[in-house]
Amino acid sequence: MVSESPTPEIHVSWRALDSLAPGQQGAVVALRGPEAVTTKLAEAGFVPGALITLVRRAPLGSPLEVAVDGARFTLRAEDASAVLLHDAR
Repeated sequence: MVSESPTPEIHVSWRALDSLAPGQQGAVVALRGPEAVTTKLAEAGFVPGALITLVRRAPLGSPLEVAVDGARFTLRAEDASAVLLHDAR
């Protein structure tokens, strides 16, 4: 059985990374989902406070190319939905 990390209470102004449009940014607030996914994301730099920019989305919606504090990664939309953001204004 895969252990899942506790689901944080979602604040009204938070949104999942997969909901961004290309060019939009957000700062990581929390990760949610299976531990295997959240651990890999955290190791890649998806940690609270990290600035995320959605660079582009594949024509069918997945994968997504994202920049994390300047480094670029490609994520499945399903994994991107595990990253909760708030507006980086």
